[in-house]
Amino acid sequence: MIIKKLSLYNFKNHSEKKFEFSPQINCFVGNNGVGKTNILDALHYLSVGKSFLGNTDLNNIKKEEDFFTIDAAIQNDDSEDIIRITLPKEAKKVIKKNDKSYDRLADHIGYLPSVMISPYDSNLISDSGESRRKFLDSMISQTDSEYLFDLIQYQKTIQQRNALLKYFAKNRTWDKDSLEIYDEPITRFGTKIFNKRKVFVEQLNPIVQNFYQIISGGKETVSVIYESHLLESNFAELLKESLEKDRMLTYTSKGIHKDDLLFEMDHVLIKKIGSQGQQKSFLISLKLAQMSLVKELTQKTPILLLDDIFDKLDDTRVSQLIELVNRESFGQIFITDTHRERTESVVKKINEESIIFEI
Repeated sequence: MIIKKLSLYNFKNHSEKKFEFSPQINCFVGNNGVGKTNILDALHYLSVGKSFLGNTDLNNIKKEEDFFTIDAAIQNDDSEDIIRITLPKEAKKVIKKNDKSYDRLADHIGYLPSVMISPYDSNLISDSGESRRKFLDSMISQTDSEYLFDLIQYQKTIQQRNALLKYFAKNRTWDKDSLEIYDEPITRFGTKIFNKRKVFVEQLNPIVQNFYQIISGGKETVSVIYESHLLESNFAELLKESLEKDRMLTYTSKGIHKDDLLFEMDHVLIKKIGSQGQQKSFLISLKLAQMSLVKELTQKTPILLLDDIFDKLDDTRVSQLIELVNRESFGQIFITDTHRERTESVVKKINEESIIFEI
């Protein structure tokens, strides 16, 4: 999959921008604050239909404008597709492929897989389990068309169950039978999600370990471990066991919505013992493993988005990253940087066709 052209209208700080891309390496260089990362975010929108920065859609409309539009021409084997994402202020977001709207966002996810490596990745280590669950869900959604649908159904059902628990508490009433209506769909969707998460992490872990050894050259061993209540019990039993606790708390206390990923180094959480350099090496290994596994599972080469990482990595890690990019044939790459000379030097090492855009 190759993005040939990109047009932005009223997207963040860009009133109108048009690009024709190299099928290999594309670099956006310029001072801080000119909107380089925003261009990568537009490419991320093309892939998964939302901002990688976690912004709400409306916050991505240029100030004092009423809409944004992202247009792209994408080479897909022997044909070309046109993807358009439009968000009017007063209406819902629309994603179209060749002028035909998707019935649901889940149908678009996976069409153009992508991997983003950015300074914000450090949040995966420091933040709560929610950010790691979202990362895991994003990875699997790009490889499994039904996964996102199951996840949305599960989340809706949990919200409904929680609303009923709160209603019971507020009105000092209780109806166990009404609550148990939600057990079957929660168990059905939740178990499917659990099984897919478990298998995915089992596949991901050895790839992360391999990349970490190459990048760090270190003697320590890293691991990605899946943590879930369902590793201890099946979902139906969990709901029964936690019923009284849920009644007191007024929310569903156990389930796959509490899952987490444990990032460990020598069997201890990496955020506790890992140096800044070790954590950076781990995060790059994690993202490259994501790229490798998505490619293996989908037979599509994801686009690689590298945001401002040359400012955040030392020269050794940059060299190791570039060497891996060369070796793994990662496909189309998009890079942001503040220094043109540094960017040109990095691109020469990759030895591929490239275009540098001054922003």
